[in-house]
Amino acid sequence: MDLNFDQAHLTKVVLNLDHLTHNMALLQDHVGKRPLWPAIKANGYGHSAEIIGSHLVNLGYKTLCVAHVSEAIELTETGLKAKIIVLSPTLAEKSECFVEYGFEPVVCTLDMARALSHAASKTGKKIAIHIKVDTGMGRVGIRPDEVVDFLESCRDYTGIYVKGTMSHFPRAGEEDKSFSMKQIDIFRKVKEASKGYGIKMYHFANSAAIFDLPDAYFDAARPGISIYGLKPSPTIANPRVNELKPVLEWKTRIVYLKEVPAGTGLSYGHIYHTKRTSLIASIPLGYGDGMSRLLSNRLDLLVRGARCPQVGRICMDQCLVDVTALREHVKVGDEVVIIGKQGDDEITADELAERLGTINYEIVTNIAHRVPRIIFRGQPLISSSPPRRREIITR
Repeated sequence: MDLNFDQAHLTKVVLNLDHLTHNMALLQDHVGKRPLWPAIKANGYGHSAEIIGSHLVNLGYKTLCVAHVSEAIELTETGLKAKIIVLSPTLAEKSECFVEYGFEPVVCTLDMARALSHAASKTGKKIAIHIKVDTGMGRVGIRPDEVVDFLESCRDYTGIYVKGTMSHFPRAGEEDKSFSMKQIDIFRKVKEASKGYGIKMYHFANSAAIFDLPDAYFDAARPGISIYGLKPSPTIANPRVNELKPVLEWKTRIVYLKEVPAGTGLSYGHIYHTKRTSLIASIPLGYGDGMSRLLSNRLDLLVRGARCPQVGRICMDQCLVDVTALREHVKVGDEVVIIGKQGDDEITADELAERLGTINYEIVTNIAHRVPRIIFRGQPLISSSPPRRREIITR
């Protein structure tokens, strides 16, 4: 461990990999012997794709999902040994990347299938692809009634083989499951119609479906937010969703304390004025770290086990906390919890999302790369390496 790196950062994300292990076991218990293909896109939903991916591989998970081929390349270059499915569509010009690294693309156009086949054939390889069918998401994917013709055309492309067919839910987390059940029925018909094409894996279920839609399990499931211990929706019916354990805590420390009189304007724009003589703490946390400026004056933080209000505008690198109620105890260096437990209280990503009018996914994926991710596994804390940055130079 590079102690200087660890000590240089006061604001950090702490990852509990025991909780990740627990969450994977919970999800696996639902789907039985079917494989889980966890999604670690968007830097592992803000947790660290490198750390999360490595732990999943150590647990025996052999296939992982990302959104973009650039994410897949970064993971591979860390030494990660896993099959990687790239979920989002890309351009034909990226075909050689898939062939070179052996990634499995999700395909929904014949142009892409043709380009992949051509790139693979030049090297004497054959690349596995997954066909995306739009059963109701309304985003990317071929129509269900086009699947057979699409597969028939793919037979002409000798550099590819169709390993999987997949779809995605837009409303699986809602109380009313009727639309999702219609999607499942459509996907069943797609599976039946494509029987003669040697497709081994049909996959559909996301986190919400794993808990609430067992008919969506098919041959594999792709959990995302739930592996990190966060609920895919507040309206999941399955009570076992409450067994999920958050993997991430977000913490910082007080770097400065100042007593100010009543009526003092704080931070940019002076949108907040103290109502009494107040003790104000400065912490090295701002929107540059992923804390939304829109949460200014709408946020509680935990200090010495007590909720303290954030006050004034959140700046790029700092924000202010009213710790007047802790005047007799608080000191510079005290821990401040943004997400996580302290004492008998807890602040969750869901709470921040509710205050911001968004979802827990956005809260955690917005945590900036400059915030180090630290592994916690019992004791002690183990520092991760500094975030890798890929410089892209256009000539």
